[in-house]
Amino acid sequence: MENKNVLKGGEFLTRESQAANVFIPEEFSEEQQMIAGMCQDFLEKEIFPNLEQIDKNEPGFMRSFVSKAGELGLLGISVPEEFGGFGQTFVTSMITSDILGAGYSFAVAYSAHTGIGTLPILYYGNEETKQKYLPKLASGEFAGAYCLTEPNAGSDANSGKTKAVLSEDGKHYILNGQKMWITNGGFADVMTVFAKIDNDKILSAFVVERTFPGVSFNPEEKKMGIKGSSTVQIFFNDCKVPVENMLGKRGEGFRIALNILHIGRIKLGANVLGAMRRATMQSVNYANERKQFGTLISNFGAIKYKLAEQVIRTFVSESATYRTSKYVDDTIQKRVSEGMAKNQAYLEAIGEYALEAAVLKVFGSESLDYIVDEAVQVHGGMGYSAEMPVDRAYRDSRINRIFEGTNEINRLVVADTFLKFAKKADSPIFATAKSVYENLENAAENSTTANEYFAKKYLYIRNFKKAVMLVLGRAYETLGKNYSTEQEVMMNISDMIIQLFAAESAILRTEKLQKIKSAEEAPFYKDITDSFVYEAAARIFKSATDAISSFAEGEEFSKLQNGLRKLTAIEPVNAKEARRRIANKLIEENKYCF
Repeated sequence: MENKNVLKGGEFLTRESQAANVFIPEEFSEEQQMIAGMCQDFLEKEIFPNLEQIDKNEPGFMRSFVSKAGELGLLGISVPEEFGGFGQTFVTSMITSDILGAGYSFAVAYSAHTGIGTLPILYYGNEETKQKYLPKLASGEFAGAYCLTEPNAGSDANSGKTKAVLSEDGKHYILNGQKMWITNGGFADVMTVFAKIDNDKILSAFVVERTFPGVSFNPEEKKMGIKGSSTVQIFFNDCKVPVENMLGKRGEGFRIALNILHIGRIKLGANVLGAMRRATMQSVNYANERKQFGTLISNFGAIKYKLAEQVIRTFVSESATYRTSKYVDDTIQKRVSEGMAKNQAYLEAIGEYALEAAVLKVFGSESLDYIVDEAVQVHGGMGYSAEMPVDRAYRDSRINRIFEGTNEINRLVVADTFLKFAKKADSPIFATAKSVYENLENAAENSTTANEYFAKKYLYIRNFKKAVMLVLGRAYETLGKNYSTEQEVMMNISDMIIQLFAAESAILRTEKLQKIKSAEEAPFYKDITDSFVYEAAARIFKSATDAISSFAEGEEFSKLQNGLRKLTAIEPVNAKEARRRIANKLIEENKYCF
């Protein structure tokens, strides 16, 4: 059923969310739970027993696992039934990304194949192209890759130099150029390749088969992590591509690239979840085995802090990811009910939540980095040994802050998109910012008037939102046209938004869980939320202060700082005891159980 209360992209900044209207992982359907179980079984049977061999990157080995995933139907979750897939919901596709995200290098191969390797053809190919390639990609007969990055075109993707020229007979485009860091490139049968036709300033996109004449491949790259994934340079030397293999229209390639990146970002927000849970499990397993000073190290407060923080960041990331995923599904359903074709509805829905996708990518990748780093620390000296599994987790995690646009680029996307929302004629952001500034002494709502637990939490969120709008409003008014060049200020604002969205997502999920969980279990989720919101308030204040320090001085700075201090003030939390309760539950269960 359509959720008429779903928030539009970025609207969480200006509207209050209701827990009843938010989707949480505990609401997975029976079918979704079955698919999750199938993904977990695949990891346990095929991937985990072969991790050492996978990391050797022997020719054909990773490709065999892609084929096996295809045989189980895991490659066709998002592919419509008419093309050999299952046509599942966006949430379901996120579940598979989530569970298989624990699969180290396989997770990378899987995500590249099902995401950037398949979706450009699904959403931009003509009917003939879809019929030709999608069934084979869904079954695993073909493996997919995506060729965008070049030696001098990384974050600035549209600066690529690969060229395409129409042949004299008008039947082919002749491609010449070089691509690098191509995931699955060593074994991909089908690639989406971006090139500029003639002297076009904007990219176009083409489907290129591995067997086309003029395609050649460098040896596998030596990488810090994800060693089992295939990463190569690919060269196109007078490669003939049939004209019907163009995706979309001429000059539409950059738009295709951006839309696929939005999908990749939100999918990465799910992909890191499986890795978070696995690293947390490895941490508590070791802490429950290792003894020092005559006792298990899981009894030490310093270790409990680390374990609890791993749980907190995983839970919050989950909350934000599945909240957004259902927004996407609801928006697709709404567009389709209004008469829009499903493919177009999907792309519009993904574009609608570009800000949230960037938030999930940054928050998720940095949370995983924290979790695996602390996993190594819990293991102590053994954590630095390649004999322990956290070695692989630590090395593999680092790429996620670079994948799908660096976190710096994504932070700029968050801040820039927020500014665009603010400039819309019907947006209340600048008006709210002005009102807060003019009444800064009394802008913060008083927490003493609300005694109920969640009422207080939502009061904090409303104040955090005012703080975000205040800083944007003052920054834009002060810096004017120079705002877009002040990247440090933009990133400060982005960090405020990221913490705000994460905190609100945790509160919404926790409120809903109070009606689902038992009286014994429910308090743990309040502990998680209390701990995170307590930290988020401090982080928001710090980011806000850093921002205003860049453009305000004297009385203006003091006025803003005092106002921000009130807008980020929350009641004290005994975070130590809250974390100990979380850690004790994790230690008792000896696995991630939240």
